[in-house]
Amino acid sequence: MDELPVDQVRTLLAVIDGGTFDAAAAALHVTPSAVSQRVKALEQRTGRVLLMRTKPVRATESGEVVLRFARQLARLERDARAELGMARGLGPVRLPIAVNADSLATWFLPALTRVPQDPPVCFELHREDEGHATELLRDGRVMAAVTSQPEAVAGCTVRKLGLARYLPVASPGFAARHLKGRVDRDLRVAPVVVFDRRDLIQDRFVRMLTGDEGSGASEVRHYVPTSEGFCDAAVAGLGWAMVPDPQAGPLVEQGRLVVIAPGRKLDVPLYWQQWKLDSPALSTVASVIAQAAAGALH
Repeated sequence: MDELPVDQVRTLLAVIDGGTFDAAAAALHVTPSAVSQRVKALEQRTGRVLLMRTKPVRATESGEVVLRFARQLARLERDARAELGMARGLGPVRLPIAVNADSLATWFLPALTRVPQDPPVCFELHREDEGHATELLRDGRVMAAVTSQPEAVAGCTVRKLGLARYLPVASPGFAARHLKGRVDRDLRVAPVVVFDRRDLIQDRFVRMLTGDEGSGASEVRHYVPTSEGFCDAAVAGLGWAMVPDPQAGPLVEQGRLVVIAPGRKLDVPLYWQQWKLDSPALSTVASVIAQAAAGALH
C-alpha cells in the first residue's frame, strides 16, 4: 500500500491546475465524482490531507510534495515519449522558471534567445524575488529558479551563477537636496525607492554603511514594482535606490544619475536551482543560463 497510483497522482495535479474538481473532470474526461474518489483514495493511502477544498482548491504542505512528484513524473514521461519518437501531438516543451525582476531586465532574457528551438521550447517565466523563488520550486510550480538561496531545495541541484552588483544612486537634483552631509546618516531619512515590500536591498545597504543592524532606509518609501519603472523613479528624483550596475552605469555616464556613496556597492550572490531530472531541455537551458551569467555577473 506504499505506492502512489499514477492515475490518482495525475488527478490531484489536474485538480490543482484546473482549480476545481469539475475542471479536473473535464480535463481527464471523467465525472467529478470519479475525481473526488481518486483524491480521497490518495489521501487515505498517504494518510494526509492533500487538498484544501477552497475555491480555487489549494494544496496542503503534504499535497505540495505529491504535486512536485506529479509534475516531475509528467516531465519524465514526456521526455521518454520524445526519445521513443512518440512526441507527435505533445506540443512544445514547456519550462516554468522563476527569476527575479532585475535579472529579467538585464541579462536573463537575452540568454534565453540562445536556447536551441528544435524541438521548440516555451518558457513560462514567474517573476519572483530572488530571496523567495525557492518557494515556487518547493511546491512544484517551477522546474528551475534564479535564487539567492545556496541551500538546495529537496529534490533539486544548485550551482552558483555569480554576483549581481547594485550601486547606490540618485538623480543629481535629489542628491543636492537630500544628501548634504554624511551619507550614512542622510540615507536614514532621505526618501527611498523600493521594488516592493519584500525588497530589503536598500535597508541592507544602509546597515552596511552604518554598521548598525537595527538601522535601515527611511520610512518615506516609494514602491515601484517594475525594474524599468524602479530605475526611472530614481532618475526622476523620487528617491535614492540600489540599481543593478548594467542599468546604473550608462545613466551615470550620461549624468542622469550619480553614485551617492562612491566606492561602495552591494553584491547579491545568485544561484541556479533545478529539479533533479534527466531532462534534455532543462539541461540545455541550465547550460545556456550558466554561460550567460558568467559573462554578465561578477
